[in-house]
Amino acid sequence: MKEFAYERPTDVRDALIAADGGGRYLGGGTNLVDLMKEGVEAPTRLVDVRRLPLAGVSEAPDGGLVIGATTTNSDLAAHPEVRRRYPALSQAVLAGASGQLRNMATVGGNLLQRTRCAYFATQVCNKRVPGTGCPAIAGEHHNHAILGWTRSCVATHPSDMAVAMLAFDAVVRYETLDGPGEIPLADFYPPVGDTPHRETALPPGALITAVALPGSAVSPRSRYRKVRERASYAFATVSVAAGLDLDAGSVRIALGGVASRPWRARTAEAFLLEAPLTPEAFRAAADAELAAAEPLPGNGYKVRLAGNLIETVLKELQP
Repeated sequence: MKEFAYERPTDVRDALIAADGGGRYLGGGTNLVDLMKEGVEAPTRLVDVRRLPLAGVSEAPDGGLVIGATTTNSDLAAHPEVRRRYPALSQAVLAGASGQLRNMATVGGNLLQRTRCAYFATQVCNKRVPGTGCPAIAGEHHNHAILGWTRSCVATHPSDMAVAMLAFDAVVRYETLDGPGEIPLADFYPPVGDTPHRETALPPGALITAVALPGSAVSPRSRYRKVRERASYAFATVSVAAGLDLDAGSVRIALGGVASRPWRARTAEAFLLEAPLTPEAFRAAADAELAAAEPLPGNGYKVRLAGNLIETVLKELQP
């Protein structure tokens, strides 16, 4: 690991100034520090944000919640209003890591974690050095993307939390030296295209300060399901966050483990808004969403797995 400067500001403005010019923000360090040890990341300055007044969960005027960026994953999952109003979010966070990691990891850091593709961690690839290729396409890719990928990158996004937040139309709030801003989570992760190294739409030097969850009638009737290769801590092979409210005629579905970013299942949602909410319709909606899937030779099983998981979760939500 290369030498780096380390700062612990207590004010957001001071943190922005400290990070200006290439510094990196450090929350729990559960991803960034690993990447520094592996030589993938080599920041010259770390700006520890844990002393900033950005932790906690508060009420929003629209009936939703505002989650501070330095709130730990454990505190988020255990918060009574998160569990009551957004159960799929609590379930997603609890499925996301071991207890020790959840105690350290922060909400802002979770959204910024990088892919767990083994080639990214050990070899030069397009995410690390643009134009060097994607070795996973011809190599080991059984747990890689089936939707939205390109020849530039077939890696998947690792966050469970982001999948549930996407289903609830979360909005990411941030600060820069030029002032505050916000980005809907649906636009936070750009399509992989031919620029897989561009992983978020945040302006340079921006610091995530909070995530806002809009109030929604469907959110309390939600669930998160995750299929993984072992029952203990593991990243998703496929995951589904879904909310269903028959009275409001509202359906929300997001997928994890299938694309370079959390995937909102808009086609399936639109199908179900025009059909009776029956088990047969759930299956047809899943098939409609996955008609766009382009599996590689080693991960075609994910298409059927994702379809089965969508159908299962929607059935569980049906009264």
